[in-house]
Amino acid sequence: MDRILSLDATGQLAALEARRISAAELLEAALRRCDEVDGPINAVVVKDAARALERARAIDDRRTKGDTLGPLAGLSMTIKDTFDVEGMPASSGLEIFRRGKRADSVVAAHVRQAGAVIWGKTNTPVMAGDFQTYNGLYGTTNNPWDLTRTSGGSSGGAAAALASRITALEIGSDIGGSLRTPASFCGVYSHKPTWGLVSQIGHVPPAPGWLSERDLNVVGPMARSARDLRLLLSVLQAGTAAAKVQAPVELKGLRIGLWLEQPEFVLDPEVKAVLEAFASQLAGQGAEVTPLTSPVEVGALLKAYRTLLGSLLAQDMPSARIGQMRRGRGGAKLALALGAGPDSPAAMLLDYTASHLDWLAADEARARVAAQARQSFARFDVILAPVGPVAAFPHDHRPFQRRVLTLSDGTKAPYLALLRWIALATACGLPATTVPAGRTPGGLPVGAQLIGPRGADSRTLAVAEAIEDALGGFIRPPGLEAAPT
Repeated sequence: MDRILSLDATGQLAALEARRISAAELLEAALRRCDEVDGPINAVVVKDAARALERARAIDDRRTKGDTLGPLAGLSMTIKDTFDVEGMPASSGLEIFRRGKRADSVVAAHVRQAGAVIWGKTNTPVMAGDFQTYNGLYGTTNNPWDLTRTSGGSSGGAAAALASRITALEIGSDIGGSLRTPASFCGVYSHKPTWGLVSQIGHVPPAPGWLSERDLNVVGPMARSARDLRLLLSVLQAGTAAAKVQAPVELKGLRIGLWLEQPEFVLDPEVKAVLEAFASQLAGQGAEVTPLTSPVEVGALLKAYRTLLGSLLAQDMPSARIGQMRRGRGGAKLALALGAGPDSPAAMLLDYTASHLDWLAADEARARVAAQARQSFARFDVILAPVGPVAAFPHDHRPFQRRVLTLSDGTKAPYLALLRWIALATACGLPATTVPAGRTPGGLPVGAQLIGPRGADSRTLAVAEAIEDALGGFIRPPGLEAAPT
């Protein structure tokens, strides 16, 4: 059974279609795998095995009868615990949200209609609000490559479950790198769609029952192969305007903008070396790789993104806390005038208490940055950039203000530097596909994001598939082999 679980979702679906394995057997194998390897990782935090087994057997019966089945028929999978699933409401790391009964989120309903067997939920930080995955309800998720390090956040449980071969598909979300950072840290694939392509309804945060689609936030697929991203995205976007269909691409002649140099950003020398080697491999395949700096006005991008993000996250905070923060605006402005930086508590306070006029100004700044990005994409098919400044770092659960990133050369960087490389695609609603790019000298995975113009999801996915075909893709973390069955 370990061979089956080592296949990507497309491979497992082929085995199901050929009746080399039943849906019930695949589910039982996934549950057994979880029992055997997930203890020290803590990726899966909720299970509904009985209901899942009933559904798997029903799909097996329909297959036996020759019924027409959906594209995910019989495939076992887990879903990030920010999405409501019937029988497993989204907790987002909080006990209060775990209670009660709620219907499937839109994306859970889509995969269920496609025939998937949802059997578990994967861990997330409280309100999906961290680059690490831990909470007081379910504890800490560890990285399968190094248990002393984070799996990333907020889709850290999802990425860890994929890397551990507990599940072949996952659904994550991203407002500050939450699809991309965990994929990079755990060596798997993710796709941040164009904003609005996939429904957010049934995602927590915001609070359960919210019906508007949040600015910046997106819902997207995670997997162990690029082709699986394309498969799952086609299911998730059911009922929405479809992305343009992209024919298979060749790396030869592909115009890639290599964005590794940016004075305002931080990049660990080891991570940079991995991405430079990755770019050289792509050039060796015939791609036209051109270094670039400042594809947009980065200062305007970061300022707008921080305001847009802060004012949105404030919706999830208690009103009394926001009122207290508003009373501190005068002092925060003085602190900035005296030299406090953009990542300082003073700057964050102003972003979280932004007025509607502040938001409108940030939105206009975003529009101008997006126009600059369109000009860059007239020169390049995709932009290849780091996902973040570092590879997976040791767990650090101190208050945000006390956290720092330590680079391989000993340099220190602000914790919020993790927001910088992901800001362009997030603020401007662009698609970004994360692919494994290599590993650091210490053996930690490094991912690269392939950023495309708005609506060009099929393009970045096709490029990811071409790269996987030419250079390979997912590599298993060492030391995670279960006992033979």
